[in-house]
Amino acid sequence: MTGSPGTDAGVILIGWQQLLLATGFVVFVGVLSLRLSLGIEKSLAIATLRTFVQLTALGLVLRWVFGVDSPWLVLGILALMMAAAAHTIVRRSPDAPPGIFASSLFTMLLTGFTVTFAVTGLIVQVEPWYLPRYVIPIAGMVLGNSMNGVALALERTFADMDQRSGEILALTALGASPWEAAGDSIRVAIRAGLIPTINSMAAAGVVFIPGMMTGQILAGADPVAATGYQIVVMLMVSAATAMGSVLAVLLSYRKRFSADGVFLEKGYRPDTR
Repeated sequence: MTGSPGTDAGVILIGWQQLLLATGFVVFVGVLSLRLSLGIEKSLAIATLRTFVQLTALGLVLRWVFGVDSPWLVLGILALMMAAAAHTIVRRSPDAPPGIFASSLFTMLLTGFTVTFAVTGLIVQVEPWYLPRYVIPIAGMVLGNSMNGVALALERTFADMDQRSGEILALTALGASPWEAAGDSIRVAIRAGLIPTINSMAAAGVVFIPGMMTGQILAGADPVAATGYQIVVMLMVSAATAMGSVLAVLLSYRKRFSADGVFLEKGYRPDTR
């Protein structure tokens, strides 16, 4: 990056001076937090620093990866991204039962690989199939959105089951299976995981211009051509979020019950994951 704006194939480049100016937005939020005693200054500063470091490192890594013709390298990066997504899901589900990382990792692997290569292979039809310039960004969008949906669905599943603990205990005492007792919580949770994606799809093009379309327009692409890519992305994200939320909840809800189908109330659960 240069210190002043330049152009590269019609794209206006962002230099360090422009990045420092943009940091003023975060400084404003920090000052606002101090004045209102919100207590988020430290978290905001750390998040901003991580944004600079992580995205700069990502740019350097992707520049290197794009120059290496290796499907194994691409698959390794995808697996690492999926493991990081599973770890993030666990962190966002503090009340989840033991074993949630394994089920989250399986969910991310299955959802990520299935949806990513369905898009790149069947719809975009990239050649070769592992072309990193397409595969890695598309996988990132799939994982980022499905991760948020899965985390929300899991958190809602266990929170709703705790709220209904008396009802669930009564149902299981009357002979209901864990699936029958937890069914209402499962449906509520899956709907909660899908609502943000559905809202984004409904508002796209009216309330906001989605990220991929914005990036392609800024890069000089024809807006109509960019529209096709964005529609594919939004449909792919909705499928990945639905698949991930359903799979994660179905793999995890049973962990709140004992082996013989008794609901584990607070105080009767393992302390570690």
